[in-house]
Amino acid sequence: MTVKVDKEVCIACGVCQELCPEVFGADEEGKAFVLEGADCDAAGCCEEAAESCAVEAITIEE
Repeated sequence: MTVKVDKEVCIACGVCQELCPEVFGADEEGKAFVLEGADCDAAGCCEEAAESCAVEAITIEE
């Protein structure tokens, strides 16, 4: 599965990093990004992070 973060939509709340630190990081503005080499399938927390995103900035493609 592939996960993406729309930085234009992200409000830097940090929920995705709290729920799934193996996959999501934060830039200097606090906006989320997907860590290089992150594996959503192995992490098992991408869906919860996407569902918890207040502004629906995270999309997952199977």
